[in-house]
Amino acid sequence: MNNPFHFIDSPLLWRGRGRLLLLFIFVSLSALPQGRKLTGTVIGTSKGYDYDRGANSSTVNIRDWAFDGDLSTYFAGSSTSNSWVGLDLKKPYVITKVGFAAGTRSNGPERTQLGLFEGANQSDFSDALPLFLIKEAAPSGEITYANVGVSRAFRYVRYKGINGSRSTMAELEFWGYTSEGSDNQFYQVTNLPTVVIHTASGSDPVDKVNELESHISVISDGGKTILQHDGTSRLRGNNSMTHPKKPYRIKFSEKQRPLDAPAKAKKWTLINNYGDKTLLRNCLAFEISRRMGIGYTPWCRPVDVIMNGEYKGCYQFCDAIDIRKHRIDIHEMDSTCTEGDLLTGGYLIEIDAYASKEPKYFNSTRSTPVTVKYPDDDEITTEQFNYIRSYYNTFETSLYKTNWKDFEQGYRQYLNLPSFQRHFLVGELSGNTDTYWSTYMYKDRYDTQFYVEPVWDFDLAFENDNRTYPICNQTDYIYRTKGSSAGSFKSIVDRIIITDTESGANLREMWANVRYFNGINTEELQAYVDSVADELMESQRLNFIRWPIMNTKVHQNPKLWGSYEAEVKNVRDYLSRRIVWMDNKLKYNVQEFEDDIGPQPEIHIWGRRVFIGGIAGGTPYNVFSTQGALEAQGTSGEEGPLLSPGIHIISINGQACKVLVR
Repeated sequence: MNNPFHFIDSPLLWRGRGRLLLLFIFVSLSALPQGRKLTGTVIGTSKGYDYDRGANSSTVNIRDWAFDGDLSTYFAGSSTSNSWVGLDLKKPYVITKVGFAAGTRSNGPERTQLGLFEGANQSDFSDALPLFLIKEAAPSGEITYANVGVSRAFRYVRYKGINGSRSTMAELEFWGYTSEGSDNQFYQVTNLPTVVIHTASGSDPVDKVNELESHISVISDGGKTILQHDGTSRLRGNNSMTHPKKPYRIKFSEKQRPLDAPAKAKKWTLINNYGDKTLLRNCLAFEISRRMGIGYTPWCRPVDVIMNGEYKGCYQFCDAIDIRKHRIDIHEMDSTCTEGDLLTGGYLIEIDAYASKEPKYFNSTRSTPVTVKYPDDDEITTEQFNYIRSYYNTFETSLYKTNWKDFEQGYRQYLNLPSFQRHFLVGELSGNTDTYWSTYMYKDRYDTQFYVEPVWDFDLAFENDNRTYPICNQTDYIYRTKGSSAGSFKSIVDRIIITDTESGANLREMWANVRYFNGINTEELQAYVDSVADELMESQRLNFIRWPIMNTKVHQNPKLWGSYEAEVKNVRDYLSRRIVWMDNKLKYNVQEFEDDIGPQPEIHIWGRRVFIGGIAGGTPYNVFSTQGALEAQGTSGEEGPLLSPGIHIISINGQACKVLVR
């Protein structure tokens, strides 16, 4: 008798169990607040645009017509790029549904595609969040409804179309119920995280000098997680800044770890990838960098971006290149670091063809343009600038001395050669025309050497440059044939890679090792490309609706491949050709390499226990955590230690391998 639903278990009612359960579900759902059609004060762009007169109007196509209940009238804002229309609901409501109907002009439906509904609690919409994006053109003459799953309550709601649409709409409806709401659920445009930026002025950034006060939101985990913080936004880049789809640099007012990024920092970049129609070339290059063993590879993640209520497309949310833990982890400088060891680092410089446009730069004694990236241009002291300029010049000069190849006295005391070689291999494997147009180098305190990292900027790589296409038809390295170079830096690369025969031999050995041990092979890299392309599939479709360039040559595109899938295939095919080209150039033969290195360990995990075969029994090995703590030890040919679920690192015969224990 304590079970309020005990009657369901009665044999006499068993036949009706399904109907009773359905009735119970229906009653339960109908008890939920479904909301009503909301009313309020019409807000938005004050004037409409009269197409018949070709002029702005206070009486024709005005904002009130979007809420007049008449499908034959429509709102068309006076501004082509920043018009919007909405309601002041006077108090917060949870929005459950939106309705919309296209204007009656012939292009009315297409003007609705990628239009965005937003909710806010500030009248200027500086804190606005997305409610729903119209992904398919809405028909005219009827209202289309879409459910909204956002749990936060908003006082102000609006509709805003993309640039050029005048936010044209015949009729709008907002449905909801009054509530304090919650932060349990938000809206993501696609499966990718959504980055939302609203500037205080409501205007988009126009340069990389003026920082605009902004409110920044990052929505992820299917809308269940949100990071919101004030900060600033501006444009970034050089050539990339000239494209219609703009790249951005955002800066939180306090350090953040968006999307569980490794670094906790204020500054982050949003890379536009405009000329890269796969939208994944930078991600692929960074994956190759990690496999190549470069010390620091920038973190990145594909996202959708909304700026001031307008869908901007698919971007790459990425580290900014700066000095901190999990980025370039070297000593930080301040104004007191002006003598002795304190003056020796850390420094970040860039071999930079655009150096003359930067506030702190110099031309080396051999005409290499160099930008000083850290210390920051507004903080670096005269002593620090003079030191790093002099030290870089010493490095270049050492390349042309009599004993220039000497390990103790020559250029190698100033350059960490393995870091240069790894950076070189990433540039050549990717076919990056701009490898030495922009090259980062850093020098730490108490260290005499420059390190050449991280890799950066691969929008023209992987067969995407008409000046070098087809890359594998070149008989020599890309940097020596048709690659670009900042100043005289190409001759410096020649000196290290070609003239220094010992360096060349080391380079061949390095290539053989990463080919054999580090997953630099066609199958694994193509699989990575496929996985990222699958992740991007929904977002890339919207991106190329917003920027309809798939069948237009932009930037340095060598060919029109005709579809996203064909663009991705071009990258896949290039990888298979380029790896063969590199193998031939660097004389890599897998059979000869295996003969040279001898038997290799075969690592197996059986029932969470380690077993190592393939080599002589009794060879000792260590098991470490990913943090480097010793967890266990064992010997090959014998049953090994029992490991906990997770990732472990097994070190044997001087080699380390990651294993996943389930």
